[in-house]
Amino acid sequence: MTYGKLTIKEKIKELKKSHSQLDKEIAKVIKVMPSDQVTLQRLKKKKLKLKDEISKLSSNILPDIIA
Repeated sequence: MTYGKLTIKEKIKELKKSHSQLDKEIAKVIKVMPSDQVTLQRLKKKKLKLKDEISKLSSNILPDIIA
């Protein structure tokens, strides 16, 4: 994926918003249907995938620092 810096920041913002929405959805599933482990696991995997993508895009913005 090739993004300009501004586009990467916009994409990260969008992904963080989706990540936050999944948090709310997971909390709702736990509250309403605590025994629905399949749905809960699916949502958590989706949330983890978003977090990984956010991390990957964030690392593209930051300059490489050689220690």
